[in-house]
Amino acid sequence: MSIEIIEAEKLRSMSEDEGLILQGCGGELKEWLDGINDMLTAQGILQNGSRFEDISVFQHDGCTCILFPFKGVDIDIGKLAMWRLQTHSQFGGTWLSDYVPNRLGGFVDEEHSLEKPKPKCALIGADGNIFNLIGIASRTLRRNGMRDEAKEMSERVTNSGSYYEALNIIGEYVDICSEDEMEDETIDIEGGMSE
Repeated sequence: MSIEIIEAEKLRSMSEDEGLILQGCGGELKEWLDGINDMLTAQGILQNGSRFEDISVFQHDGCTCILFPFKGVDIDIGKLAMWRLQTHSQFGGTWLSDYVPNRLGGFVDEEHSLEKPKPKCALIGADGNIFNLIGIASRTLRRNGMRDEAKEMSERVTNSGSYYEALNIIGEYVDICSEDEMEDETIDIEGGMSE
């Protein structure tokens, strides 16, 4: 059994999960876990001796909320839905899949959250000729295993309508910095990066 304290923001990365969220859960958390397990067992909602073992607790809008995840729990979902509606005024029960879009602004796009960070690229103070800047940025991308991005960036910059648009496009692919900022990063003996 575990009670994990989390930030509400973490729920936004749980688009693949479902669970019951109870709102306004003051007091002893273990009592909530035991009490809800006993109540749902008595109502025939938790079945075959199944119980919630791991819950997540978070604060939102000034109240304590508990997430009871469904993973690994044998539940009669129809009965739970009826129980949730009947006890809504008491527990403020809602589904995880309803709570996140309605209270936290929606789930985080997985593709966006797994996006590679932009590599640092020393363009400040370099010769401002756009072809020189494309070359430096392309080399930086290739060194960081982003060969496709380097090709895409070069094509987009070449087809851009102005110098400023070209700079903005380069900035979409690399973190533009000065040579001094690059020197602040040193490689340690293990080969990793350290500040």
